[in-house]
Amino acid sequence: MIAESHLKRSETGGTPDLSGDILDRAIKGDHEAFTRIVRHYEQMVYNFSFKVCRDRAYAEETLQDTFVNVFKKLNQFDKRSKFSTWLYSIVANNCLMKRRRRKLEEDSVSIDEPEMPHNHEGNHPDSMGSHLQAWQGTPLDESMNKELRTLLDEAIQKLPLDYRLVFILRDLEGRSVEETAKVMKLSLAATKSRLRRARVFLREQLDGYMSE
Repeated sequence: MIAESHLKRSETGGTPDLSGDILDRAIKGDHEAFTRIVRHYEQMVYNFSFKVCRDRAYAEETLQDTFVNVFKKLNQFDKRSKFSTWLYSIVANNCLMKRRRRKLEEDSVSIDEPEMPHNHEGNHPDSMGSHLQAWQGTPLDESMNKELRTLLDEAIQKLPLDYRLVFILRDLEGRSVEETAKVMKLSLAATKSRLRRARVFLREQLDGYMSE
């Protein structure tokens, strides 16, 4: 177990960041420190990867590839961002690279010009339905029933990967818009645009369930 004194609580909750001294030791070649980094962040990396693809073998492969990349590139971490942000960016990049090899998006749809939801009462495009209020800024995992969770998972997999990653980072992982933009190497405007389009598309996909 890692002592609490070695942890720095993340601003957005979730996995707390390790303290700088452990990272410094790992950068200098301390294998024990690197092992502690892997053990501390491996569940976060696996969970994020699994949310992206819903495939255990793919998520396990991404987990392994990510920490191989971290081991090779740890000396490139400049400490200007949180370590977890840097780690998310490596996972996201691995997912994007694998898309080209495995055609992860075969069944995804284009949402560059999304169709706006029908203007049912209580389901205006600019508002969130009562089932999806959590999309305003908190992780969804604990706020949804099993049936809706399954439907949402299926709809998320239809999103183009760039949009899927933004949505998962912001609304499932609970990252801020600013951190999501850093992870994805996008401007704030582009990040907000992709998030809005992803939310609109997913509301469309769940419209029949929500209107019952």
